Amino acid sequence: MQKEKVLSGIRPTGFVHLGNYFGAIRNWVKMQDEYDCYYCVVDWHSLTTHPDTHELKHNVHRLLAELIASGIDPDKCVLYIQSDVPEIAELYFYLNTVAYIGELEKTVTFKEKARQQPDNVNAGLFTYPVLQAADILIHRAVNVPVGKDQEQHIEMTRTFADRFNHRYGEVFPSPKAFNYYGAELIKIMSLDGVGKMSKSVNQMNTLYLADTDEQIRKKIMKAKTDSGPTEPNSVMPDYIENLFTLLRLVSAQETIEKFEADFNNCVIRYGDVKKQLAEDMVRFMAPIRERALAIQDDKEYLAKVIATGREKARASASETLAIVRNAMGVNY
Repeated sequence: MQKEKVLSGIRPTGFVHLGNYFGAIRNWVKMQDEYDCYYCVVDWHSLTTHPDTHELKHNVHRLLAELIASGIDPDKCVLYIQSDVPEIAELYFYLNTVAYIGELEKTVTFKEKARQQPDNVNAGLFTYPVLQAADILIHRAVNVPVGKDQEQHIEMTRTFADRFNHRYGEVFPSPKAFNYYGAELIKIMSLDGVGKMSKSVNQMNTLYLADTDEQIRKKIMKAKTDSGPTEPNSVMPDYIENLFTLLRLVSAQETIEKFEADFNNCVIRYGDVKKQLAEDMVRFMAPIRERALAIQDDKEYLAKVIATGREKARASASETLAIVRNAMGVNY
């Protein structure tokens, strides 16, 4: 039985953090055994907001290393770099002819990015959803794991696919936002309790996979707390709940139960919580960091991973593009 295709991408900007790991990457690892998975390092997308490319190669290599160190297996999935697949760019052009300016102007992420970078509102940023659609449709993927903020883009991908199919014949399946693990999806807040952990913003309140042991300890010990509950079985503030979320991810069950009981009985000492969490987090993150560093240093292995991913991705993309060109009559 043929496995359904899954497509997901990650930008090589900033550093991979704990929210990325538990919110996406850990689920990617699970999906490798159940689906035909394509995982793409979307370097073209990064150029719409990060035009300085001096560190791009290093960032791409570091990201690949961190993904593999986290459990992504290049033998079980197609792990590749977006710009290694020129077929995506060709499909991107064709899809631009079925994407309308009015609908692109309404894209929430475009409006947000335009506000954030008013001096760099480029055409690539404007047509970002079309390139994202090309990323998905080039492999005729049906499942796209995304967060809430990207669901509009998946709706637009379906619109472009349906419009193309109506104009040229049935070529593309209708992709859908994919939340395979449902309630298992985890949101990890910044350690100061303000928003989510970020790849590039608020760095002292975000735990990165590349952090040293001492950086992990220092950040956790500075995490926001308060004077503690004054009534038994109080509701936890978000920033305290976040500490317990982290504990539940990396600490022993008896440790979690002890601190939960301390909180409910109004005798909790947050300094003890943070010390325990820091050591448990170091024990969890250090092996990933060390493996990622070793992979980054193994240039021959990384080159092989990149070449293999390119070959597999282009084989799939070329097959789709042949169907597209035939449907459009662009096959002279």
